[in-house]
Amino acid sequence: MTHQAILPAGWPRPKGYANGVTAQGRMLFIAGMIGWDAQGVFHTDDFAGQARQALENIAAVLESAGGKPEHVVRMTWYVTDKREYLAAARDIGRAFREVIGCYDIAMTAVEVKALIEDRAKVEIEATAVLPE
Repeated sequence: MTHQAILPAGWPRPKGYANGVTAQGRMLFIAGMIGWDAQGVFHTDDFAGQARQALENIAAVLESAGGKPEHVVRMTWYVTDKREYLAAARDIGRAFREVIGCYDIAMTAVEVKALIEDRAKVEIEATAVLPE
């Protein structure tokens, strides 16, 4: 295991993320991934579908560096519509479990006015710590 979730005494366990994470190993910083494929093609305008593709893109970068989804320790989600994100939460959660697996990740989600790619609804940055 490259990381461990931190939960202060007496705090309730957060749903879908960790309050903090400790990690040791080689750090990998993954640029913001959006919901298009490796050729830059969007296959859906569905929020959860774009989130799944962004997560799959993160997994591909991890694999290229010799890592796995369980090595992710932090994610920042930029969403263009908070309500659409919340409405898709169940499908996003399913995609997250299938692609990444573990929720012991320090996560932040921020609503933004727009993303650089007009069709993108979500952009996800990730940090992973790979075993030495």
